[in-house]
Amino acid sequence: QFQKTLILPGHEDWIRGIEWATCGEDLFLASCAQDCLIRIWKVCMKSKQIPETEDDTIRLKENVFTVKDTDTTYAVTLESVLAGHENWVYAVHWQPSFSKDGSMQQPMRILSASMDKTVIIWEPDKETGVWLEQASVRVGEVGGNTLGFFDCQFSPDGSMIVAHAFHGALHLWKQATVNKKEWTPQVVISGHFNSVEDVKWDPEGEFIISVGSDQTTRLFAPWKRKEETEVTWHEIARPQVHGYDMRCLAMIGRFQFVSGADEKVLRVFRAPKNFIENFSNITGIPMEKLCSHQSFDLPEGATVPALGLSNKAVFEGDMAVQPAEDEETFNTISNQYPEIYFQPLILTEPPPEDHLLQNTLWPEIQKLYGHGYEIFCVACNNSNTVVASACKASKKEHAAIILWSTSSWKKLQSLSFHNLTVTQLAFSPNDKFLLAVSRDRNWSLWRKQGSSETGPVFSCCAYTDKNTAVHSRIIWSCDWTPDSKYFITGSRDKKVIIWGQYDLSVTTEGNMLDSIKPCSTVLDAGDSVTAVSVSRVLAPDGRYIVAVGLENGKIFLYTWKQSGQEPAVADWTTFVEMDNSQSHALAVKRLCWRHHAGRAGHKDQNSSEWLQLASCGADHCVKIFNVNRFAL
Repeated sequence: QFQKTLILPGHEDWIRGIEWATCGEDLFLASCAQDCLIRIWKVCMKSKQIPETEDDTIRLKENVFTVKDTDTTYAVTLESVLAGHENWVYAVHWQPSFSKDGSMQQPMRILSASMDKTVIIWEPDKETGVWLEQASVRVGEVGGNTLGFFDCQFSPDGSMIVAHAFHGALHLWKQATVNKKEWTPQVVISGHFNSVEDVKWDPEGEFIISVGSDQTTRLFAPWKRKEETEVTWHEIARPQVHGYDMRCLAMIGRFQFVSGADEKVLRVFRAPKNFIENFSNITGIPMEKLCSHQSFDLPEGATVPALGLSNKAVFEGDMAVQPAEDEETFNTISNQYPEIYFQPLILTEPPPEDHLLQNTLWPEIQKLYGHGYEIFCVACNNSNTVVASACKASKKEHAAIILWSTSSWKKLQSLSFHNLTVTQLAFSPNDKFLLAVSRDRNWSLWRKQGSSETGPVFSCCAYTDKNTAVHSRIIWSCDWTPDSKYFITGSRDKKVIIWGQYDLSVTTEGNMLDSIKPCSTVLDAGDSVTAVSVSRVLAPDGRYIVAVGLENGKIFLYTWKQSGQEPAVADWTTFVEMDNSQSHALAVKRLCWRHHAGRAGHKDQNSSEWLQLASCGADHCVKIFNVNRFAL
């Protein structure tokens, strides 16, 4: 039975955190609140004594309560009020106790986290016993659009502290061994804090880029440490921190990508010099291999103007300008909001969160205007000359696919066929075809008809309609086999089908419409299919390797081979069903195989034994799987 014994007044706003600590005979209670203050209360046993005579000495007010069963009386006094935060204090924690000489010792140290972007360590002064701010780890001072910290924790021995911030990120600091007052930021795991919508390997297979509904584009790469054999992946750049939820992206060569968000424009980004240098340091890939001839005119980095949305390039001459601080210059509006927050970093290890927020942006080099609604999918051909994109649509006129030239960034063509949103686009590996799948449950195939001066021209050469469609629900995903002979579609109706030229003897250039039919039996995936991807590397016996991602988060790996003229019953082989611990917890949003065999960052980087598969899901996760090809 709980009995209400005492109320401790003092805080003037919501109380956000309380925590007990035992110190010898006494109890301490730390509390923090939205009034920006931390209060420390001391609870001690009161001995039965003669009521004191009234004298005029100033004493702390005691709140006294008696426990009925044991008839013990306790006194509660306010030990200290800590004022140091300038905003709501969300969390307060004592350093964990440790055992010494057989008894538990409670260090008198408190950690607090606040919305003012700071984490503070407090301890009583040695001489006076007054609680003071010992080390303030002030984070986020550099800028970036973050809010403050929600919670913090000491490591068991008190030598490290971890905090987590509004942007879903963990921050870790370690106490310096020499100067105990100094705390330095450490490498920590990071990732998206909302659904991850798309992920792509770079063409060389050395890093991946992902976009998510948390409005960020993140780049992950293996970190090569000299003494470590194990390869660990880390976020080494955040090229885009946007104001809209990100939806899709396509790599244009190595250090350039185009991304689409819930807005009508596509944005093109190119890696700055600072990124390429740091990428070389962290991954151990020499600069000569990364840089082509045009690297000397690249900007150093990028910055977002105070009132803008676009990443602007920062060149070497721009960064040195720091005007003198005098009254007149400050009063002009533009000087209160400095344009350049970017500071070039020389990194030898993955950057901590406060740098990721603003020092690893890529400059935006182009915006592509032309769609009427939010961008939904984008793809780039293998020779990096054409980008295709489509947007959300409920009418035929908006469902058109737009082709853009990557040299002039002009609109090349508008391909109109579908009636509803085109959900994914894929160029065939030989660049002769473009495949589109749509919410209208059909696919369309476009053949390159040769080139005009501006760029290639595509025309529709095959499609499904009401009569020939096999899928009865939205087709979410599609991909090509590496030889460009077949393509695969996956739908919400749980079916996965491989299509191709049914009868290769009829190779009339004119009409392919009748010759493209299902080449496989219909694979029932067991749940609605949200992602499919075919490996560019075949299985040792020459079969195609197909990864299928489902809405329930499961990932299956199949091999497929065409056998004879008619689709044979035993053409699909399941060789892996990932268990729940490896799978995603929510829908798989995209699957993407590394273009070459081998494992990124490993010594056997190009060994033919391993394949790597990247996946991303609505459960905020990006995963990379090592698949042993010889075990298939």
